[in-house]
Amino acid sequence: MQKLPYGTWHSPIAAADLARSSIALTYVRAVGGAPFWLESRPAEGGRYVIVTQSCQGEMRVLTPEGFNARTRVHEYGGVPYVLVGSNEIYFSNFVDQRLYVQRVDSVPEPLTPEGYRYADCDWDPAGRRLYCVREDHTAGGEPKNAIVSLPASGGTAGQVLFGDSDFVGYPRVSHDGRRIAWIAWNHPDMPWDTAVLYVANLTDTGITRVIQVAGGPREAVLEPRWAKDGSLYFVSDRSNWWNLYRWSGNAVEAVFSFEAEIASPLWALGQSNYALTGDGRAILRYSENALDRFGVVDLQSGQLESFDLPFNSLSSVVLMDAHTALMIAASATEEPAVVSVDLTTRKHKVLRAPADLRMDPTFVSVAEAVEFPTDGGRNSHAFFYPPRNPGCAAPADEKPPLIVKVHGGPTNHSKAELSLATQYWTSRGFAFLDVNHGGSSGFGRAYRERLDGNWGLVDVADVVAAVRYLAKLGRVDLGRCAIRGGSAGGFTVLSALAFHDVFKAGANYYGVSDLEALAQDTHKFESRYLDRLVAPWPEGRDIYRERSPINHLEAFRAPLIVFQGSDDKVVPPSQSRAIVAALKSKAIPVAYIEFEGEQHGFRRAENLVRSMEAELAFYGQVFGFQPAGALQAVTME
Repeated sequence: MQKLPYGTWHSPIAAADLARSSIALTYVRAVGGAPFWLESRPAEGGRYVIVTQSCQGEMRVLTPEGFNARTRVHEYGGVPYVLVGSNEIYFSNFVDQRLYVQRVDSVPEPLTPEGYRYADCDWDPAGRRLYCVREDHTAGGEPKNAIVSLPASGGTAGQVLFGDSDFVGYPRVSHDGRRIAWIAWNHPDMPWDTAVLYVANLTDTGITRVIQVAGGPREAVLEPRWAKDGSLYFVSDRSNWWNLYRWSGNAVEAVFSFEAEIASPLWALGQSNYALTGDGRAILRYSENALDRFGVVDLQSGQLESFDLPFNSLSSVVLMDAHTALMIAASATEEPAVVSVDLTTRKHKVLRAPADLRMDPTFVSVAEAVEFPTDGGRNSHAFFYPPRNPGCAAPADEKPPLIVKVHGGPTNHSKAELSLATQYWTSRGFAFLDVNHGGSSGFGRAYRERLDGNWGLVDVADVVAAVRYLAKLGRVDLGRCAIRGGSAGGFTVLSALAFHDVFKAGANYYGVSDLEALAQDTHKFESRYLDRLVAPWPEGRDIYRERSPINHLEAFRAPLIVFQGSDDKVVPPSQSRAIVAALKSKAIPVAYIEFEGEQHGFRRAENLVRSMEAELAFYGQVFGFQPAGALQAVTME
């Protein structure tokens, strides 16, 4: 075992390994007992392809070269494909955002005109019509969102069934084809603040008898699903927790209630957290303190049976057949994979594990759940990863440098699943802290609402309190703490550096530096988000200026590295360019790397490699050590 300073340890994980293994798995579906899912291709420009697996276990990529199954509805997208039997796939193509139909062994054919985006589609039982969320960009100005009906033959942009709200989601047709359910919400709410569930009768010419079933102020409804008996199931947070409810045509009743979350914030349309088995039960994932579990619930008694599976992170739960569940699952020691679970034997099987880098378990730093005191006499949550490398040890009198990660959203939450991106740091001798600050999901509505009116205050106070808590325990070097985050997390990074002196370095990935500018220059989905997080705009202009890091650089001393995509529509490049220019003018060391053609989040392999290696080299320069391996120098101005 070598005696080496923290941060200089030789790691089995290179940035190139991260790029190769960073295949994202999303949106599992099943038809005719066959599994389907979406996965990214970093080595192919970051495109997404639909994949299936035969009963013999043979994988088949269904999306031909030149096509990218990805939608830009809300800019964050959602489910971009729907299956009709096992012979037809309807999907949104990223380049032109048109819907295409792809039949067995044929070239995809466009169905819809340009100027429209589609997501989260459903079929009527006869397979004649498609029901989708459509975003209309043809008229200029703010796009219009609606539930539309499309004939299978295409040739039209779709007939609008419901377009009376600013946003819509989850169009779901009943088993008899007579009714449709959907959710809707309006500015300034986000779908996790308020979302209303509607039901209407379907006719040959549209819909009639629209009924509001659930939802309203301080109730967010998600994921309606029809049962064969005509009752409608959905997820609501009316009890503070996203639990399962049923509407039978007259009244809403709780299927069961417990202090756990069945759903997550609807950043991307079409998430699937439960499925009806058809025999009076439902399979579901649920989260307690950001740790996921899988179970089966009896829909009449409300009895929940939890399965003892080796996973702590689950998503995209669907039913593959009457006896098999299908999902994306990960654990503290295994990265996300497509997994099936036999509901009778409770045994699981890995169908697709895309990571081609298998870590030696002795290198894996396993997350430790941390609950720490913060402002206002409250506690907040994080996952702590100590440095771990069996071939290296630091001098006895040295404590490890700490990297604090702030998730995006800011209403997302971090999970304790294995991430090679996290192990990239811990195997080099860094301690790593993944903070679920107040405002994060996974801990109930009240925890989410801590951030209402307090973005830039609560989140920043929590990351500062977390560092001081770990330093007090003697687990990290308080003099070598860095903070990193993207998007909303980038805003927290910049705010922590502008208003506190705990962090000695920062890495900002496409983060917000000027709240006032963002309120006037972002996409429709988030254009009023800050009304709740900060203050109503423009009445609260003074608060926006007071909270914006770019306006408070007097105490900003820590070196900063900034990464940005040139085509980002969520947080425009102007946000990063402005903070970089301002820091240069104050002679604060700053490095800036902008990737041409990248959007909100990097998808191309070469850019994933460059950003990770640059961040590592940056920390070496700031903290005065030489990381192992050959790294391109970072120019700080």
